[in-house]
This record gives sequence, structure tokens and C-alpha cells, in this order.
Amino acid sequence: MGLFDFFNKDKKETLDQGLAKTKESVFSKITRAVAGKSKVDDEVLDNLEEVLVTSDVGVETTLRIIERIEKRVSKDKYVNTSELNGILKEEIAALLAENNSGIAVDFDTQLPASPYVIMVVGVNGVGKTTTIGKLAHQFTKAGKKVYLGAADTFRAAAVDQLVIWGERVGVPVIKQKMGSDPASVAFDTLSSAKANGADVVIIDTAGRLHNKVNLMNELTKIKNVMQKIVPDAPHEVLLVLDGSTGQNAFEQAKQFTKATDVNALAITKLDGTAKGGVVIGISDQFKIPVKYIGLGEGIDHLQVFDRKAFVDSLFE
Repeated sequence: MGLFDFFNKDKKETLDQGLAKTKESVFSKITRAVAGKSKVDDEVLDNLEEVLVTSDVGVETTLRIIERIEKRVSKDKYVNTSELNGILKEEIAALLAENNSGIAVDFDTQLPASPYVIMVVGVNGVGKTTTIGKLAHQFTKAGKKVYLGAADTFRAAAVDQLVIWGERVGVPVIKQKMGSDPASVAFDTLSSAKANGADVVIIDTAGRLHNKVNLMNELTKIKNVMQKIVPDAPHEVLLVLDGSTGQNAFEQAKQFTKATDVNALAITKLDGTAKGGVVIGISDQFKIPVKYIGLGEGIDHLQVFDRKAFVDSLFE
């Protein structure tokens, strides 16, 4: 086995373990849905619809998947229930491919800009700061020079946590005193990063949703100030969602996509939940690529989302 194969095997094991609860839940529900049936008929499809909805795939996405399977059944005339997993796998993978979701590009890939600026958004408690720390680790491991900006100046814990992550992975963290203007922190971070030849800059932002207008104004101000240093920044607006909250994650995605131009998603905490179907629904409904998934507490348990590997792991 070559080194590349070893790393791929390691990533697959992490993915399989991280999705174990979702997989177990989905399979047990599908088994009940087809119990006593030899062919896929209307009753099986109705049961399958319930399985997908209760697995947090979401109603709209579930109906699209069922419609695809109905077309397969009517075209092939007779579809055995034993084939159902394979058909589900194919149709969900095709759905994700249509949405351009999860094109697997790893951390060592050449970035399209230097410095490549990522602004991270999301409510408190979803694993935002932890995701930033793990991203910094992965980019650093791939040989890239990373700077972090602590622009969540409303919570001392957020700044302290980011500083701890910076020390842990060996990257500088730019911060100011509590209550400082977040845009000012972003400006200082990009100025320092550019002066020191950084490859990647990751800016943390405050996770408040109680007043969407204020949030929108704050994020817009941060973006405008960053563009004084790097004209096309941020290159990525990454929304972090907690996969274990299921339908609540859909609502957060709806609010944040209204507040700012989100163009990438990170879905965390998939290892502790049976709600992994939320990855399929969110990527389908919001037409925003899922870029990263969190599969455990370990520093290497944040993976670049590979739609094929994800669907294979879930339905193999």
C-alpha cells in the first residue's frame, strides 16, 4: 500500500465512523420500509419518503429524490427492493452533482488568490471557532502560511478560544480589545497577513442572528474594509452549521444566506447524530456547495466534502 492509499484509507475510516449513527438509522428505517415487499411499489415509495424526511433530508429534497426513483421504477417496470440502496445512492449522488455540491479539492491544492481570504459566519455554538482552528491546521499541514483574525469582538470566549487554537496549530492570531470594531480587526489582520506573505487568512465573525439587519450591516462593513487591502476579498464566505440540529440548520442557512453572500458551507458534528441527511437537503435546497464536514473531535476530523465518498459511505 502506497502513502497516498494509506491516507485515503484513513480518511475513509474517519468518514465511515463519523456517519455511523446516520447510516445505522437510515438502514434500519429502510429495512422496515421494505419489510415483506419484493418490489418497489407505491407503498414502498411512501414509506421511503417518510424515511428520508425523518432522516432530516428535508421535504423538498425528499420529493425530488422520490420523483427520480419513481421514474426509474416506471422505466424499468420491475425494481427489486434489494436494489433500492443502490438506486438511492445513484440518485442522491446525481442530485448533489447537479447542484455542483462538494467538488473535492484538498487543502494542498493551489489556491486561486494570495492571500486567499475566508470570512467565517454562523451562530454561536455550531463549532465555528473549532472549524477555523481545524482549517488552519489543515492548511498549515499542507505547507501554507495562515493568519487568523479574531473579529468576534463581542465574546471574550470567542477571542480566547481562537488564540488557543492559534497557539495549538502555530499560526498568528490578530486581535484587539473586547468591543472593538470587528471591521478594524479584519483590516489589521489582512494588512499584517499581506505584509508577511500569508497564503490564507481566516476571519472569525460574531454569531448573532437576533437582528438580521445589524448582522448584514456588520458583515458588509467587514467585507468593504477588507477590500481596501485585498480588492476581491473575501474569496470565500463560509457558513458553519451544526448538523446535529437537523431542521434548525436549514433555518440558520436561510437567515445567513439572506444576510450575506454565502458561497461555501461547513457542516459540523455529524459524528454525534443520526441527522446526517441534513447535508443532502441543505446542499440541494440552497445550491451552495458543502465544502467541509466535521466528523469528530480530533484535529484531523474536518474533511473536505467529497459527495461520492459521502454517498458511498452512507449507502454502501
